[in-house]
Amino acid sequence: MLQQLFSFKGGVKPDTNKAPSVQAPIGTAPLPRLLVVPLHQSIGGMPNPLVEAGDRVLKGQLIGSADQWLSSAVHAPTSGTVRAIEERVAAHPSGLPTLSVVIEPDGQDQWIERQPLDYQALEPERVREVLRDAGVVGLGGAVFPSHAKLSAAKAVAMEELVINGAECEPYMTCDDLLMRERADDIVRGSGIFRDLLQPKRVLIGIEDNKPEAAAAMKAAVERLGENFEVITVPTRYPAGGAKQLIRVLTGKEVPASKRSPEMGVQCFNVATAYTAWRAIAHGEPVLSRIVTLTGNVEQARNWDVLLGTPLRDFVALGQARPDTNGYLMGGPMMGFEMPGLDAPIIKATNCIIASSARLFPPPAPEMPCIRCGACAEACPHELQPFEMYWFARARNFGKTQEYNIFDCIECGCCSYVCPSHIPLVQYFRFAKSEIWSREREKAMADAAKARFELRNEREEREKAEKAERLAKAAAAKAAAKKPEPADNATPASATSGVDAPVDADPAAAKKAAIAAAMERARQQRESVQPKNTDGLSIAQRKEIAEIEARRAPLQARQTALDTENTEPQRTKSNDQ
Repeated sequence: MLQQLFSFKGGVKPDTNKAPSVQAPIGTAPLPRLLVVPLHQSIGGMPNPLVEAGDRVLKGQLIGSADQWLSSAVHAPTSGTVRAIEERVAAHPSGLPTLSVVIEPDGQDQWIERQPLDYQALEPERVREVLRDAGVVGLGGAVFPSHAKLSAAKAVAMEELVINGAECEPYMTCDDLLMRERADDIVRGSGIFRDLLQPKRVLIGIEDNKPEAAAAMKAAVERLGENFEVITVPTRYPAGGAKQLIRVLTGKEVPASKRSPEMGVQCFNVATAYTAWRAIAHGEPVLSRIVTLTGNVEQARNWDVLLGTPLRDFVALGQARPDTNGYLMGGPMMGFEMPGLDAPIIKATNCIIASSARLFPPPAPEMPCIRCGACAEACPHELQPFEMYWFARARNFGKTQEYNIFDCIECGCCSYVCPSHIPLVQYFRFAKSEIWSREREKAMADAAKARFELRNEREEREKAEKAERLAKAAAAKAAAKKPEPADNATPASATSGVDAPVDADPAAAKKAAIAAAMERARQQRESVQPKNTDGLSIAQRKEIAEIEARRAPLQARQTALDTENTEPQRTKSNDQ
């Protein structure tokens, strides 16, 4: 029975340029002099460093723990010594540094104790935790933590599990070679995902320009006795996009407002399934990945390379030609230029292309948009790129959102077909970054406003409470001063001929109180016993005695001055 295939709108057919890198089997990249392992290699939070400079680590040892559920752990790719934990340049178009663990390998490649697991005997939640702690993420490029995708929607039954082997990006062949050489482990890893999600069907989609990979996967499915369906799909970019492949295989169109599990389908890359099986069945965390090295090199090939390997060491394996002028990470459609040769290989690195003016000529000058609509016809998400371009250029970001700019997957189809050579994707990335920045600023301003209002409310409340306390204290004081009438008291009119006693002079009373306070302070100083004076040496005791001898005349003089100051006050008080 033939599988019914569907189609998606748009897409393009650029030259694939895949042949040079599939002529040799997957090679193992040699150990570099230093490994620079970024702690943040996936979508989600920044893992917390668990090692310090000077520590010796083993291969597979946890060096960065997941800080929250939507995060993924990071491990030492080999044994060696941690030389530093510092900011290093990241494999990112911004070129900004990120916190990294710098490891000097010792050449022994000594593993931690590995513990294979029988996942079928474990609770599903425990299996997800194992995958999280093993650092398993989407290796198709999105690097979304895989454990977070392995829970079916509660309200919708899981209908299809899609394993993505399409690999539509030009030049890239890492998934192709992985399926050819390690198909059994991919099928076993897909079985783990199947057992966790419980779908009715498992569909493995492969573009029809990879007949060897499709044959290897079909043979592995039969050999392992699985009922997975290996389906070849027409070669058209971007058929390897998750939503596009789901559309082709199932006919389901996932709206922008929903996630695919809400439509009863979930999608994983073949490399993700492979690393999941290695993590469960062999106790191996994600320490390396298959990377295509191609382009302007003498030897294009796929390499199994340790994460953290500097680009300088990796590209040396391909023997770049003298006219190489840069290196792209990813494919020519969605990739970006690496910020420098010190940037490391990370989990998201699936392809490195050595560029040259011959392979990638300088872009033609940007011309005005003629509203031909070619970009809208090529857009696989049925957007209107020319409208988003105009509003992004005018910085009218609200209108770009009305045209669903965040539905854009930045596949590059619109830029590829634009006759005016407008780098449309760059405008869309700019607009998205500006919107995110403004949203962050608005959130910060709202938080500051809320704090300001709360502070004002607190101050007003404290003022009211203080005024209430003072009023109560004044009332209590007034009540205490009011004389109580006695039963046998003589009326004032009866004693009008007798003079009332006169109160003492307030100034004299105040001075007397000051003198008494000074006397109490002097007595307190004299009564204070020195602390920590037990077990003093002879020299220390002699030094203390000298200090006390110098202090005695000063204390006597101060006492005399205090006496002189208080004597006139006493005399004046007596005279009164």
